[in-house]
Amino acid sequence: MTYILGLNAYHADAAACLVKDGELVAAVEEERFRRIKHWGGFPSESIRYCLGEAGISLAEVDHVAVNSDNAANRWRKLAFALTSRVSLNYVMSRLRNRSERADIAGNLEHHLPDQEFRGTAHMVEHHLCHLASAFLVSPHDRAVAVSVDGFGDFSSAAWGMGEGGNLSVDGRVYFPHSLGVFYEAMTQFIGFPHYGDEYKVMGLAPYGQPTFVDQMKEIVRLRNDGTFALNLRYFRHASGEGANYQVKDGIPSGGRLWSDELVTLLGPARDPEAPLEDKHRDIARSAQVTYENAFFNLLNALHARYGTDAVVLAGGCAYNSVANGKVLERTPFRKLYVQSAGGDAGGAIGAAFATWHKTGGASAKRHFVMDHAYWGPSATPDEIAAAIARRRADFDAAGCRIERIADEATLCRHTAQAISEGKVIGWFQGRLEWGPRALGNRSILGDPRRSDMKDILNLKIKRRESFRPFAPSILREAVPDWFETDDDVPFMMQVFRIREEKRKEIPAVTHVDGTGRLQTVTWSGNPRYARLITAFRDLTGVPIVLNTSFNENEPVVCKPDEAIDCFLRTKMDVLVLGDTLIQR
Repeated sequence: MTYILGLNAYHADAAACLVKDGELVAAVEEERFRRIKHWGGFPSESIRYCLGEAGISLAEVDHVAVNSDNAANRWRKLAFALTSRVSLNYVMSRLRNRSERADIAGNLEHHLPDQEFRGTAHMVEHHLCHLASAFLVSPHDRAVAVSVDGFGDFSSAAWGMGEGGNLSVDGRVYFPHSLGVFYEAMTQFIGFPHYGDEYKVMGLAPYGQPTFVDQMKEIVRLRNDGTFALNLRYFRHASGEGANYQVKDGIPSGGRLWSDELVTLLGPARDPEAPLEDKHRDIARSAQVTYENAFFNLLNALHARYGTDAVVLAGGCAYNSVANGKVLERTPFRKLYVQSAGGDAGGAIGAAFATWHKTGGASAKRHFVMDHAYWGPSATPDEIAAAIARRRADFDAAGCRIERIADEATLCRHTAQAISEGKVIGWFQGRLEWGPRALGNRSILGDPRRSDMKDILNLKIKRRESFRPFAPSILREAVPDWFETDDDVPFMMQVFRIREEKRKEIPAVTHVDGTGRLQTVTWSGNPRYARLITAFRDLTGVPIVLNTSFNENEPVVCKPDEAIDCFLRTKMDVLVLGDTLIQR
């Protein structure tokens, strides 16, 4: 029996996973325990959870694998340091930081002093981890694997061929050229300054016109071999000025990436406190189009090179669900897989599975497929009952009725009825989702037929920008009736066009451009959620519910206490905790 602990450590979205004999046992992001979005650092609580889920101690772990390798691309790093304007002090400080982080055994001893690690530590190159996280858990025996992000181990993109248990890395794009940096710079320029705000640009883009695409051809230059290059006059990261990414008290942040030359090209940047104008919407749309053009230029070149029908994606840019939704129409690829944590958190899984194959697991033919995302903590009925009992006085003060409904079909019918009446539901079930998307276990649910449901949710709970869309969870078999593309999208990683005649039926989940970021729901993947959507379909004729994450400007709720807190401090109407239905 072999246990491998995979980690994303000392970087945003710190996470841990545990693999037992080539099968995933548990996976979770540290932010869910620390309650700070994108928490970065050493994922000690995630490690404790994974070990507890397997019922083992750290002493029983054979290998610990981290998705970073200081030795990767070292000659390129050295050459860049010698030929660039980056200061020696900056280089030395980066080296010291990375050296401290590379001491895996020492970090385990420091952060888990009650445990003993006796196994072997592995540093696995960042983009190899991304590629492994995409291919080695995918349903495909042969696929092109592609990783695109900001930077990791001095490169920003990598690609290769996966076949069976083997995975090659055949090409890269190196620092300082990066599509992730381009998109993040545009995000900052439009006035969204926080780490991870890129999804706001993606949500804003359909409201604008691509009027700045020609100017952006100056910023990102495409090559015939599929690669790309940044025009560095518009960026600061290569000089060291804007490269001061850091994690302080678990909170990741970075410096301004764009240079003053960008103002000359596009006009003044938006102050984060200023209102959004048409110009900002147009820049967002142009940035999205520019990203897509570069992304598809790469994918088309890789299809021509490898000639296989399947592609798997990872890296932070794999969260660009709008681009992902166009892969099948803008490239010759016919199959796409993006696992639920495509970004750096997912590198923990890549590190673990790459190490499993490296240490002999490949001899046992690759067989694990990640076809659902439910790998995090759960709560027992007794734990839920105890959490409710602790807050009984608060529930009474809020005028809540509490009812335990043991029959699942009845529970789902009651919940579906409440959704159909326009009520907002907190839905807490089973194991927590792996990755950033709520996929029916830690979700807030609403009626997609109500044109005012977005406003209701933003008023009652989410308090977020009005341009950001909410997602449709749809029964898998109903997809071709409601969407123009028919495919499996279990992790909400693709945006498809909703059929024109159906858009008026589900206005709350139809974006301004007629699209929806769907989640396909199956009975095998999440039977209780499928039963709930089926009950809603039986009531309304619509096999879809609106789904958004169960949180209020915080990480997605992990434990029953957090779900109760969120319910009580917002204007949510109903909370379903396991088999217990709580209604105001």
